[in-house]
Amino acid sequence: MAQKLPLDELSLLIARIQGLLLTEEEVNGAVQSLARAAKESVRGTLGAGVSLMDARGRRTSSGYTDTVVERADAAQYELGEGPCLTAWATERPVLIQDLHSDKRWPGWRNTVLPLPIRSVVSVPLLAGKECIGALKLYSAAANAYDLSTPPLVQLFAGPAATLLSHIQAAEAPQKMTDGLQSSLHTRDLVNRACGILMERSGISHQEALQQLIREARASNSRLQDVSESILAGTPAGRE
Repeated sequence: MAQKLPLDELSLLIARIQGLLLTEEEVNGAVQSLARAAKESVRGTLGAGVSLMDARGRRTSSGYTDTVVERADAAQYELGEGPCLTAWATERPVLIQDLHSDKRWPGWRNTVLPLPIRSVVSVPLLAGKECIGALKLYSAAANAYDLSTPPLVQLFAGPAATLLSHIQAAEAPQKMTDGLQSSLHTRDLVNRACGILMERSGISHQEALQQLIREARASNSRLQDVSESILAGTPAGRE
């Protein structure tokens, strides 16, 4: 069963990441800071890594917390396949609940089977309309992550991606841009919608978040759209 991070803790973590990244002058330092905080964001995570990539999928910078992450990532870049590269290319999160039974990316899988890796979550780092890389978490336990984990990690990755893109472009990261404001606004919308559901149905914050995620999936809507519809008192429509 995945250990999930409540949104109030995510808010604090994002604020912490902002402080870390805003004081970094080097892209590599910022990436390393993000990797360390990502490892702490979901309990049961053995290690985390961040890869920044160019338009052709070539790695331009990377940071990792543990040697096992470095080895697993290196195999992806060498073989040209794996969950990190897939998350970057498709701009969609990738979830591996048990590496021993997951048959995708057979070359990469066979290479990393000797490593203490059983579960993986990899999410794209989306800064506006641009995917600049991927954030990944590794666990030594099977089924450490479930379907609710990628959306939670994405709430964390969004603002971080915006900050990283600004540092990468050598822009002034001290200014909160429209993109970052939008990412934080989305997180706040989700928080407020969860509060309404908690009061309305007498459920916990985590249960409210799960309900939002289920409704978004069922209606083929974004989590932001479902949250806005809850706040407006109307059901989310299909896109």
